[in-house]
Parts: sequence; C-alpha cells; structure tokens
Amino acid sequence: MCVCVYVCATQSQFQIPTEANAMNIDDYESLPTTSVGINMTAGALAGVLEHIVMYPLDSVKTRMQSLTSPTAHLNIMATLRNMISREGIMRPIRGASAVVLGAGPAHSLYFGVYEMTKESLTKVTSHNHLNYVLSGSLATLIHDAISNPTDVIKQRMQMYNSPYTSVIRCMRDVYHKEGLRAFYRSYSTQLVMNIPYQTIHFTTYEFLQNMLNVERKYNPVVHMAAGGAAGAAAAAITTPMDVIKTLLNTQETGLTKGMIEASRKIYRMAGPRGFFKGITARVLYSMPATAICWSTYEFFKFYLCGLKPEDYKSSITGRSELAKPVPSVDYVLPKSESDEQDVELAEVMPKDATTLHPAPPTVNASGAIKTVCELSTRTAAPTINLHTRHTEVKNPYERGFSNT
Repeated sequence: MCVCVYVCATQSQFQIPTEANAMNIDDYESLPTTSVGINMTAGALAGVLEHIVMYPLDSVKTRMQSLTSPTAHLNIMATLRNMISREGIMRPIRGASAVVLGAGPAHSLYFGVYEMTKESLTKVTSHNHLNYVLSGSLATLIHDAISNPTDVIKQRMQMYNSPYTSVIRCMRDVYHKEGLRAFYRSYSTQLVMNIPYQTIHFTTYEFLQNMLNVERKYNPVVHMAAGGAAGAAAAAITTPMDVIKTLLNTQETGLTKGMIEASRKIYRMAGPRGFFKGITARVLYSMPATAICWSTYEFFKFYLCGLKPEDYKSSITGRSELAKPVPSVDYVLPKSESDEQDVELAEVMPKDATTLHPAPPTVNASGAIKTVCELSTRTAAPTINLHTRHTEVKNPYERGFSNT
C-alpha cells in the first residue's frame, strides 16, 4: 500500500516571468550605468565647451562661405589675420554669447534623447545601424529646433561688415524687420543637412567605439579619435547643404526664401564649386569640435555617475537583440532535503524501479501538484491498519497487529 501526499500551489505565488517581460542576463549587464539626467548634464557641458573653443574657426568658415565678402577667396589663416588686423582682436568671437545660450539646452536634449532612444530601440530591433540612424535623427529634430534661432543671430554677427555688435540688438532688429519666421527660415535646410550629418556622425562614432572600445569603458583617447573621425567624415559630405544654410541665415544677397532659390543663387554666382566653399575650414572645425564634444561628454558622464573605472559602462554594448524565449514553467516549489535525497536515490536505483508507482492518471507530473513523499515500495513489508481505533485493551495482541 502506498500513501501519497500532494501539495498544490497557486499561480499568483509562484509565477515565472514569461517571454514578454523576460530579459537575457547579457542584455541586463549591457545596460548603461548612467541616467538620463547625467547624460543631459554632460551633453550641455560638452556643447558649451565645444562651441566656445571652436568659435573663432567657425567665424572663419562663415566668412569663407560668403558670396559677397571680398575676403572669401582667402585661406583659413589669411582670413583670420584679416579679421583681426582690420576689425580688432575680439572680432573672431563676436556673437559667441548667442551660441553659449543655445548650445546648453540644445546639446542637453540632443544627447539625452539620443541615449534614451538608443536604449529603447535596443529592445525592439537587433540592427545596430538602424538604431543609430533613428536615434540620431530624432535627436537632430529637437536639437535644431532649439539651435536654429541662435545660428541665425550668430552668423548675422559673423558676416563681413556686420552692423551688429550686440546679440540683443541683432535679435530685435531681425525680429522687427523680418518677423519670427526669419529665425526658422533655414530650419528645413538645416534638417536636410543635419539628419545625414548626424547619421554619418553617430554611425561612424559607434562603429569605431565597437571596434576600439568594445566594453565601452571610459577611454579618452578612443573617444577623441572616434569623435574626430566621425565629425570630419560627416562635415565633408554635407558641406553643400551648409553653404545653402549660411546663405539663408545671412540673407547677404537680398531676400532668399527657400533652399531651391538659395541653390540657384549659389550656382549662378559661384558655379558648382560654390557649394564646396569653406570645405577645408568646415572639416578642420568639425574634427576637433566633435573630438572635444565627445571626450567632454564621456568624461562628465564618467565623473558624474561616481563609479569606479572597472564598473563604469558608458553605453549599451555587444549585440542588441530581443530576449530569447524562456522555457515555459508554470510553477516552482521550494526544494526540500527530502527532494534532494529522492534525486540521489533515483540516480542509484535501476531505471525499471521508477515504474513501480507511476503518478495517478489525474495528476499532471509537470503541473502544480507535486508528490512530497511516498512509502517504501517493498512488497514484503507488514501491512498497517491505519483505521484501527486505539482503546484500552488488556492483550497486546489486540492492538491491531497480526498475532502471527
């Protein structure tokens, strides 16, 4: 005779995560160790520092892209010397305050949106390059919406013989003469330029990071090299759109309403080569600018998170893929010492012994009911009458046992 005790468990107590809410341990370990707030703070500091350091070269680039400036044919050093000798030593940094005011919030949202979108898309797609393109495009839409008005003010003050010496005066004068639309006249052109620019920029940077810094640790040399290479490649390819944007922002040849009209004017006045005016200055500006931006951004991310170098991880690493399905297990019960002994005994016993007492037909062996104990399977064991009523008896042989 066999006595079995069965234990049932409810689903709410021992439910195992399903495929929908599962995450591979590799995916968990690859999550970045920085928060959105840290990314935004580091991005703001990186953007401000980048534009302050590189602003004089940005002024030279604007002069070289001009269609009406008498010094547009000069090279980079000659243009810079001409600005200082004719207009004063402070001329190359006129309008920098406008960039500082716009670069902080623009780059803060730029890096915050990029990192957050990249992390979210990792759970949806396993294609890294598609992730970088979509994340960079969304970040660019928000960044340019904030930075476009400050670019208009900056380039109006950078132009040859500019009448503006104050950011506030320039902003008021543009608004009174041309209205609010003047600050966003080049927005569509800037998007057409910056979406490919940032796509090339982020894809190149992430590619070099995956090649040179697989674990995504803090590595200043790699951050600077990858950032500089990414900026140089993106700037060279998108120079024609930057020339068009400069003309729309400055309006130096009279009212120019859109990208097509600006393209016609550039072609008519400077020919096909006009679309590549200032390409050398643009590349030499973008290469150190992006190197400074990325190295500063990665430094402040590392510094603000307060982790040790070996524990720090700047971004998602490795293959970004969906979590693999978890084998469906309905319930889990705590393992007791008796279970461990049963496992050891099953390994010693012959395989045929497991068929002596099969599970009842109404019990699902993989379900919620588990056999906790079973009596010995020996057939020669004495039978015990569990229904014996224990009362006071005089003869010990009347206690329910066999008298044989």
